Amino acid sequence: MKRKKVAIIFTGGTISMKIDPRIHAAIPALSSEEILSMVTNIEKAAEIEIIDFANLPSPHITPDIMMKLSQTVKKTISREDINGVVVTHGTDTLEETAYLLDLTIKTEKPIVVVGAMRNSSELGYDGSSNLSAAICTATSEDAKNKGVLVVMNNEVNSASEVTKTNTLSLDTFKSPEFGPLGIIDNDEVIFYRDIPYKQHIQTESIESKVGLVKCVSGMESDILHFLIDSGYKGIVLEALGRGNIPPKMMEGVEKSINKNIPVVMVSRCPTGRVLDSYGYAGGGKTLRELGVIFGGDLPGQKARIKLMLALSITDDIEVIRYLFERKEHSTLVKNIN
Repeated sequence: MKRKKVAIIFTGGTISMKIDPRIHAAIPALSSEEILSMVTNIEKAAEIEIIDFANLPSPHITPDIMMKLSQTVKKTISREDINGVVVTHGTDTLEETAYLLDLTIKTEKPIVVVGAMRNSSELGYDGSSNLSAAICTATSEDAKNKGVLVVMNNEVNSASEVTKTNTLSLDTFKSPEFGPLGIIDNDEVIFYRDIPYKQHIQTESIESKVGLVKCVSGMESDILHFLIDSGYKGIVLEALGRGNIPPKMMEGVEKSINKNIPVVMVSRCPTGRVLDSYGYAGGGKTLRELGVIFGGDLPGQKARIKLMLALSITDDIEVIRYLFERKEHSTLVKNIN
């Protein structure tokens, strides 16, 4: 049987690092060929094509770089000879890049994002095993039409659900609400469930001026005023609990919406959605009446990515609200006329 062809797009991260003896810290050092050479017998599973996109630590990955990566993945996955794409990435911003790819690329072919928690100088380097599992996933027929997947520690998670939960653990990437989509067992991908709906935002650009504010006790509106006066085009609030903010933030929220700057609210809690349950000043009910958009169960970093992409197409708050609040298959497309 003919082997499937998988393109591996290398972007950097811990998977490509080793300890520099001069500074006693991990730095980008391994080439894509060196990383791939540690994945034993992978040639039996797939034909591999290497694409060197970057060799960056993930905190250096900006939204603009994410968009360039999206264009590279889109161009690669559209080729008839490519059956799947794997993207290596640093873990700090991996979930943001994976979610951006999930929103901007529409294909039935598997796209898998993978990284490592230990660098190649450490005992138990997990880069090679994670990359092997990612390649197996990219060649699986069952991985088609699943959107962008994140494969780490032999678990398969959806880019729309997964988050990094621990600074150290090998099993740091989890989907707190519903658990993984599946596992990799003996080089076979086994799926237990699917995701209920998929959204796509067809754009080649991104609005980078979107702020993320975490709400805490006693916070006032000064940070919101700063963002508004600095020309930010959108604001994401990581609100308290069910979706509430300190009352002195209300004035800044109202100012933002009056200036047609959308405010998207999510919760700083790791699980659960926001809802208009409370009617006091700063409660969810009063925020909805002001025009705040409810971001469901998205974490703040993903809500920001989604708002950045939406704002590259429209500044219509009601269109953006529909994208965030309607739980159904949907596509937002830029009108070029």
